[in-house]
Amino acid sequence: MAGFASMLWLGLTAAVAANQRRLVFNPTVEREVAHPRSSGHRTRPVVLRAKDGTRLSGWLMTPKMPGLRPAVVYFGGRSEEVSWVVRDAGKLFPGMAVLAVNYRGYGDSHGDPAEAHMIDDACMLFDWMAAHHHVDPKRIAVVGRSLGSGVAVQVAKERPVHSVVLITPYDSILALAKRKFRVMPIEYMLRHRFESIKYAPTLKAPTFVLRAASDDIVPHSHTDQLVAKLARLIGDETVPDSDHLNIPYLEDTQTRIARFLTSQFAKPIEVANLASAAPIPAPAADIVIPTATTSTTPTAVTSIAVPPALPLAD
Repeated sequence: MAGFASMLWLGLTAAVAANQRRLVFNPTVEREVAHPRSSGHRTRPVVLRAKDGTRLSGWLMTPKMPGLRPAVVYFGGRSEEVSWVVRDAGKLFPGMAVLAVNYRGYGDSHGDPAEAHMIDDACMLFDWMAAHHHVDPKRIAVVGRSLGSGVAVQVAKERPVHSVVLITPYDSILALAKRKFRVMPIEYMLRHRFESIKYAPTLKAPTFVLRAASDDIVPHSHTDQLVAKLARLIGDETVPDSDHLNIPYLEDTQTRIARFLTSQFAKPIEVANLASAAPIPAPAADIVIPTATTSTTPTAVTSIAVPPALPLAD
């Protein structure tokens, strides 16, 4: 009997090790919004090339008023295709330029997701936004939801980010995995760790945390661990009647994010903090921007993909 239990344990361990990419990532290809268009922005699709040439697809939204504008780069969750951000950008990010690009393997983006690629790609997106002629490079925020909170934290560590919004963030994917797979040596198997708690003390940008009232994917205890380490926590709020999946779509959530970013962007630039942050490298030269105009067909919401069993973060 002991031998059978040992074999079962070894089999489960091997299965987790072999399928960890599926546990951490759940690429969603189908668009959540069929014809994404922001009512408050000029909207156009963009295709950007990563350092290794991988094509990443998403949308750029720029305010209709002239002049340099503050900007936001958005990073989605584990099962999230980001076209919905375009639809809701007018409420979420009023008066701000917005870049929402799908991770590798998500939406129309090519390639396969991996932590290292996601961080490199995210830094490239920040650099591209900073070089855009509609954007004030000293006022760029990063917004990350769930899995994307780990991406946003690492971008804020590497780049002179103005402010940070983290929606249902966690201390680390490793910590969540240990919680789910208590009897397995998960720390020796997991490659995609997203250890936000390790980088939190180094973040110089003001940070705003939003929690779901009911969250069975990222328990509040894991958010507590991260919040305790954040160097410049401005707010830690719980959105009433929210859960892990519906929180970004709620009007209350969107109002809180818009209020925080608007107030932060209105403040004088903190020159000392920006000067001490990592410099912005020159953007890649091989960037492709489709010139076709965005469809004016009304947006239509498709069904949201349901993640498989045992997600580590959605």
